[in-house]
Amino acid sequence: MLKRLKNNYFLLISTFLILYFFFNLLSGQRGLISYFEKKQILKNLKKEELLLNNQINDLDFKNSLLSDNLDLDYIETLIRQRFLFGKENETIYIIKNNDPKN
Repeated sequence: MLKRLKNNYFLLISTFLILYFFFNLLSGQRGLISYFEKKQILKNLKKEELLLNNQINDLDFKNSLLSDNLDLDYIETLIRQRFLFGKENETIYIIKNNDPKN
């Protein structure tokens, strides 16, 4: 048996090495499965970055409307929305969307 094992020593070592590299190719930190997970995380982070950049641009625009050169129409819109302020003989309706889909 020992003689037979010595004859197949190269075959055994190469088989174990191939199995080792195959399992590390599929799993592990640098494996194929981990690659696809990291690729999905990268895609989600890029979407989130785009969303946050759009929010920043929107807030920058609103901030620019409240800077030194005041936009009176925008300020009037803000006052009407936040404080439910209206002019005389003006009726304000608040429409709430109670749709369960949203």
